[in-house]
Amino acid sequence: RLLIRCREGPSELNVLLDKLPEQFLTEYHDREDEIPGIFALMDPLPGAIDSFIQLSERFDTYILSRAPWGNPSAWSDRLLWVKKHLGNHATKRLILTHHKNLNQGDYLIDDRTKNGAAQFPGEHIHFLSTQFPDWKAVMAYFVKNRNLTKNCPPGQPSDLLP
Repeated sequence: RLLIRCREGPSELNVLLDKLPEQFLTEYHDREDEIPGIFALMDPLPGAIDSFIQLSERFDTYILSRAPWGNPSAWSDRLLWVKKHLGNHATKRLILTHHKNLNQGDYLIDDRTKNGAAQFPGEHIHFLSTQFPDWKAVMAYFVKNRNLTKNCPPGQPSDLLP
């Protein structure tokens, strides 16, 4: 089983904040992740959608995400985002939790070590780290280290990235 965290971070929030009315910025100062609807507005990272689709063809793949406790719309925003960007590839594959270590799987792709990611019982692929700076690096890792190919005979090239 492969668990992939929906990523949001300060840089993504800053891009979105530039697009929001001043009223929201004043009302939610220092609590930007509590702005209603903000998580539905985020764009996927380059390579994320294609990587998820390719990985989901080979793994029992789930999206593991944390929604801010102080933003009730964030919970539904996550679902709307997954439906919009991943469609049928992720139907009923979203898990919202603040305790990632309570989930079982072989791999967790996550850009943080918080919320139980560091205690995850499988292998934590630390996304956006030096070793895994982007989705291309993650996919190269799976191709090289996990012999991940799409029904290719031995010695034949994989159809996976990179």
